[in-house]
Amino acid sequence: MDYSIKQDGKFKFIEEGEGEPLMMLHGLFGALSNFKDLIDYFKKTHKVVVPILPLLDLDLLHTSVGGLQKFLNKFIEHRNYNNIHLMGNSLGGHVALVHVLKKPERIKSLILTGSSGLFEHGMGDSYPKRGDKEYIRHKTSLTFYDPTLATEELVNEVFEITNNRLKVIKIIALAKSAIRNNLGQELNQIKLPTCLIWGNNDTITPPFVGEEFQKLIPNSELHFIDKCGHAPMMEVPETFNEILGGFLARLNSKASV
Repeated sequence: MDYSIKQDGKFKFIEEGEGEPLMMLHGLFGALSNFKDLIDYFKKTHKVVVPILPLLDLDLLHTSVGGLQKFLNKFIEHRNYNNIHLMGNSLGGHVALVHVLKKPERIKSLILTGSSGLFEHGMGDSYPKRGDKEYIRHKTSLTFYDPTLATEELVNEVFEITNNRLKVIKIIALAKSAIRNNLGQELNQIKLPTCLIWGNNDTITPPFVGEEFQKLIPNSELHFIDKCGHAPMMEVPETFNEILGGFLARLNSKASV
């Protein structure tokens, strides 16, 4: 990553480009590097913002989807962002959904990819085995259609987290919070234009989850990508950028009519 991490008060984030904010939220084992190809592409047309979510830094009481949403809201208000295109992958999508339901005023559109909020199989659904690197390698590879994308660097990052007892407790707390916080009854309240981008081979939030989101969110469109798992923006960034770019362009053209 060539992008510098900015700090403003307690908030750390990447901010590149000018225009309407395109804000990207990473998942439970995600990192800023997940969005490298998207930042490169969209910084030409948008102000791309990637906040570092304090997944493992909140106190245990607030280590939840709701706690992360409150953090996100404070970040948005502190930076005074408006007309935000809010995108989330996996747990980041879940946080985006809760935020849109609670605080839609500054949000212009919603983009979900492999989002939790309805159903998911995750690493946090069982106690991650400390010290068992092959187990971690296997679980990490399940994120992708192509298991070779579970690079040694990525496996090492996850392995380091799961070898810390307090971090493991927080991972489990977040995973359980995501399972408890089912949004099925509330999604029809979302009126924002919503773009759903799903891997056809996602085993964590399978394709039927994307279809259910489309049924429940009134103003939504669903795009499937073949030979793609749980993190399309990492696995097939060119296709992902094309779909998202088309969605944003259509929104822009409607606004200018």
